[in-house]
Amino acid sequence: MSVTETNHHLSGELTEAGHRLVQRVYYEDTDFSGVVYHARYLHFLERGRTDYLRLLGVEQGSLILEEDREGLVFVVHRMEIDFKAPARMDDILTILTSTEKAGGAKMILDQEIRRGEQVLIAARVIIAVINAAGRPRRLPEALAARFLAKVAAVSGGAGQ
Repeated sequence: MSVTETNHHLSGELTEAGHRLVQRVYYEDTDFSGVVYHARYLHFLERGRTDYLRLLGVEQGSLILEEDREGLVFVVHRMEIDFKAPARMDDILTILTSTEKAGGAKMILDQEIRRGEQVLIAARVIIAVINAAGRPRRLPEALAARFLAKVAAVSGGAGQ
């Protein structure tokens, strides 16, 4: 059993809607007033996306595809963030990640950071799919299907 397999609980959980990760706010995440520094939210969002991929069986460190050697890399192309309310030191945050679209040379992920039921951050992240040389490439159909299975489960089969 690999380290990844034995530590899945650290990666959150897959849900009907996508992925759920719980994180605590530490002193290092805050400014002098105890409020989370705005750039730290990017770290929380990245952890949510990374663990979502991990639980879908995608190990980002080994995305060089054996069958084509072209490589597969995900890069953030665009991110829209709506800061609704601040998080504070010792808050327990839930990072939610879901797939809006997966296909062609991009994915669109919706993310939220919540404290309890209160939405603190809402983000829409457009991920470009590129090869090892930095050129756009299509997301392999089998991989897109993993992301879209969550969309189909939530929307009753109307995946994109």
